[in-house]
Amino acid sequence: MAGWMTVELKGLRFFAEHGMYAEEKKVGNEFEVDVIVNYKAPKKTISSIEETVNYVEIYRILEEEFKVRKLLLETLAMQICDKIQHVFPDIRNISISIKKINPPITNFTGYVGITYTKEFK
Repeated sequence: MAGWMTVELKGLRFFAEHGMYAEEKKVGNEFEVDVIVNYKAPKKTISSIEETVNYVEIYRILEEEFKVRKLLLETLAMQICDKIQHVFPDIRNISISIKKINPPITNFTGYVGITYTKEFK
């Protein structure tokens, strides 16, 4: 009986211009990203990168998506999930968390963020 495999990329840092406000477009912001993908593992032992979800490819998708400015983190997360699943169609679910470090909110310290989880059949 096959089990489930989880691939995680956590604590990734990107600098980008995502956001609704002119200041965000002008000066940008730092983001922290966590991605978790689950897929049904093959019955045999995985012995090559072609038999698994390649986290290097997931990272490349993230890099490319973070280069294109989005107004909302929700849009960014949803598009990233769809692109990852397109490249790795065996994925059954993806969860992505995006934190905007030091958002442009007066007297605010900390971060804001979203988490999006999508299941595929």
